[in-house]
Amino acid sequence: MSTTFIDKAKIFVSAGSGGNGCLSFRREKFIPWGGPNGGNGGRGGDVYLVADFHFRTLLDLALKPHCKADNGMPGQGSDKQGRSGEDLFIKVPLGTVVHIGSKVVADLTRQDEQYLVAHGGRGGRGNAAFKSSRNTAPRIAEKGEPGEEITVELELKLIAEVGVIGLPNAGKSTLLSRLTSAHPKIASYPFTTLTPNLGVAAYQDFQFVIADIPGLIEGAHEGKGLGHEFLRHVERTKVLVHLVDASGFDGSTPEKDMETVKKELKAYSPALARKPQIIVLTKMDLLASPATVLARFKKKVKKGDQILMISAVTNKGLDVLLRTIVKTLQAIPQELPPPQAPLHVILEPDARVERDGEVFVVTGKKIERFAAMTDFNLPEASHRFQNLLKKLGVERLLKDSGACTGDPVRIGKEEFSFEPDLKL
Repeated sequence: MSTTFIDKAKIFVSAGSGGNGCLSFRREKFIPWGGPNGGNGGRGGDVYLVADFHFRTLLDLALKPHCKADNGMPGQGSDKQGRSGEDLFIKVPLGTVVHIGSKVVADLTRQDEQYLVAHGGRGGRGNAAFKSSRNTAPRIAEKGEPGEEITVELELKLIAEVGVIGLPNAGKSTLLSRLTSAHPKIASYPFTTLTPNLGVAAYQDFQFVIADIPGLIEGAHEGKGLGHEFLRHVERTKVLVHLVDASGFDGSTPEKDMETVKKELKAYSPALARKPQIIVLTKMDLLASPATVLARFKKKVKKGDQILMISAVTNKGLDVLLRTIVKTLQAIPQELPPPQAPLHVILEPDARVERDGEVFVVTGKKIERFAAMTDFNLPEASHRFQNLLKKLGVERLLKDSGACTGDPVRIGKEEFSFEPDLKL
């Protein structure tokens, strides 16, 4: 049974929230002034994407797109800190490109390469952390910080040194089955591969990965047929083996077939069209005079092009093809892998205030985090938050927007009454 090939997926990632801090006092016999001993909450688990060569498709993530790490546990009395949540490691195929919004934030091309996609929330502080010489019995504890929630788009671009391209029914799948241990679908009737296939080929002591790319048709760069849905899979290859049907299938000529594919490659990506190409005339076993066809074909191509003639059915010419591929790969300068793209950090602008009916809505990453971690049921916590509004300049923004004492204010999911100039 074959696995469905999925090369795009949208997943919804939630990091773990931090555990709540504990409000507790030491109460033991003969110790009347035990003091605060509420422990901190544990931090929430992070979410990582991990490249793993055992995975060939994004199917699992497409079927189960919601991924959530564990939350941190709440703190306890006796200064006991809550357990941190387990990190979540999401395995993806090598060659997975990670998009967040319109930005490419990571390109996972190496085994076990990781990308931190969502940060877990930090644990809330217990009341023991708020003890000071001025406040020896604080009745305040923080709630855990919510974990990040992010929508991530994943795109798989296969990693192979050699890409086999050509029109439908050119014999790409048959060639792959002869050069590698892969077993792509092969039929005696005209049909095209619907999904890329990978195989490992070996020549002497040299090994390389070959990708059988679905057949191109005229207009593929515009999305016709399978189009650019699979054209992108040849972008990473170092060498292209351009397979051309020499038998003149369907009344066409090898020269016309070759130009059709070259035109589509150039229209899709000029850089892709400039990759080293080995032009291979195939199905020579069906020709009455292979030498004549080869001579006529050479007159139609530019000088310097590498042209071979093979029969994948009879294995004739395959040894020469393997030797030519290895020689071409070895001639390409080795490039160091590009540096990992840094996380695209959007600096949060200053807090903003807008009106929603009678409610003043404050937005801003920093102030929203403080609001989410404040337990407004505790008077000291509420007063502390009002002082934070003053220190961060939010209180002035609210006043400038017309907010008065007692007006409702909403920050994130929290709503409370505005109390300016309040001090502990």
